[in-house]
Amino acid sequence: MTPAIHNDSDPLAPQREAAFFYGLFLRGHSLEAIRQDIDIPRPVIDKWLRAKDFQGAFRADLDRVYQYRKRVLAIFDGLVSTETSRFPIQ
Repeated sequence: MTPAIHNDSDPLAPQREAAFFYGLFLRGHSLEAIRQDIDIPRPVIDKWLRAKDFQGAFRADLDRVYQYRKRVLAIFDGLVSTETSRFPIQ
C-alpha cells in the first residue's frame, strides 16, 4: 500500500499561506505580482484539462491543488480588502 501524498489534516494551511503572502504585500511587494504567484494561470488549467496523461487520481489531485490555490487567493484578497478599507492605498 502506498502512503497518501496529499494531506488535508491542517485546515489552517490556506490561512497561513495567505498570511505569508499578506506579509509580503505589507512589505511593499506588488499586489498583482503576489496574486499571480498565488493563482494558477488559465493557460495552465487549460493544459491540464487537455492532457490525456492527467487522468484518474492525478486529475483529482490537480483539482485539489486548484481549489486550494483559489482558497488561498480568496483569503489573501480578503486581507488586502480589509487593509485597504482601513488605510486607502495611494
